[in-house]
Amino acid sequence: MPADLLTCTTAAPPPAWTPDTFAPAILNWFAQHGRHDLPWQPPTTPYRVWVSEIMLQQTQVAVVTPYFTRFVTQFPTLAALASAPLDAVLQQWSGLGYYARARHLHRAAQLVVKQHCGELPTTLEQLTALPGIGRSTAGAILSLAYGQRQAILDGNVKRVLTRCFTVTGWPGEPAVTAHLWTLADQLTPSAATVAAYTQAIMDLGATCCTRAKPDCAHCPLAPRCQALALGQVADYPAPRPRRDLPVRAVQWLVLRSADTGAILLQQRPPSGIWGGLWTLPELPLEFDAAQWCLAHTASQPDHSVTLAPRRHTFTHFHLDIWPIVMTLNTVPTQFTAAAGQQWFSVDDCQTLGIPAPLRRLLAELSSITISGN
Repeated sequence: MPADLLTCTTAAPPPAWTPDTFAPAILNWFAQHGRHDLPWQPPTTPYRVWVSEIMLQQTQVAVVTPYFTRFVTQFPTLAALASAPLDAVLQQWSGLGYYARARHLHRAAQLVVKQHCGELPTTLEQLTALPGIGRSTAGAILSLAYGQRQAILDGNVKRVLTRCFTVTGWPGEPAVTAHLWTLADQLTPSAATVAAYTQAIMDLGATCCTRAKPDCAHCPLAPRCQALALGQVADYPAPRPRRDLPVRAVQWLVLRSADTGAILLQQRPPSGIWGGLWTLPELPLEFDAAQWCLAHTASQPDHSVTLAPRRHTFTHFHLDIWPIVMTLNTVPTQFTAAAGQQWFSVDDCQTLGIPAPLRRLLAELSSITISGN
C-alpha cells in the first residue's frame, strides 16, 4: 500500500491509522454506540437499502425516516415501485427535495424489472449504469445488502477521512475525491465485516464526527486523528469555495374558481427544476398577470391579491417568488383542457407531487377570503 496515503505530511503527526487498526476501532465503537434500529434495518433487503440510500443523499436520517416509512408502505417492493405512476411516486417524495432522485428511482426500478428480472444487480458496473446510482450508493447497496467488499464515500465518510488523515482541499475537487476514494478502499475490511463497517463509518460521521461540535472525546479514532492532534478539527473538510448565487424572480399565478375554490395547476416537464411536479402558472415579473389571465382564459379576474414574496434556494440559485391570487367567477371550459393543466381542490392538491414552497403557499390560502379582501 502506498505509505503516503495513510500518513500525514504536517509536522509531528500522531501515528497514522492503518487498515489493520482503523476498521476494528470503528466496529468496536459501533457495537456499543451505533444505530441498529433504523427503519430500513431490519429487514435489510436490497430494495430497502437502495431506497434508503437514495433518500439519504444530501438529507439527514431524521428527515428521511418518516418519508422512508411512508414510501415503502406505499411501494413495498421494487415491482410495486416500477408499476406505479410517476405522479404517485412524486407525491410520496413531496417535501423531501432534490426530486430528480425520485424520478431516477422510479426509472431505475422500471429498468431493473425490464433488464434484470426485477432483482437489483449484484455488480458495481451494473448498478452504476442505473439512473441515480453513483459509485458510493452502489457500494453501500453491495456491502449492506449483499455483503460484498465495496468502499463507500458519502459526506459522512469524507468528513471522517479528511479529519483523521488531514486531507487538504475541498472534497468535491477531482484530485481530492480520488485521494479519498483510495483511502476509503484501503481501509474497507474484508467481506466478513464489511456490512457492519459500512454502517459503522456512516454512523460515526453522522453522530460523533459531526460537521459542527464533533464529539471528539468519545470518538474511537481520536487517539490517532491528525486534525485533532493539531487542534484543527474545524478546518476539515475544507469548505466549498464560496460564490454568490444568482437570483431569479418570478410571479406565481394562483387562479381560483369563485364557485368551487379550485386552483389551476400545471405539470412541469419531466426534467429540470421540479421536473414532473405540479406547480402554478409562472410568469416573469415584468408580465401583467391580469393580462395573462385574460389572454388565456378570456376572463378578467374579479379579485386580485398580491401576497408577500418568499425565497426558495436551490443548489445553484435563489428563486424569489411573488404570488398573485386571482379569483375567476367563470372558469372557461377550453382552459381546463389545456395541455398539462388541471383544476384541483385545495385538498386534492395535497395528494399531488408538489414542491415545498407551493405546499406552504396552499396552507396560506385558507386565510384568504374568496373575495380577496
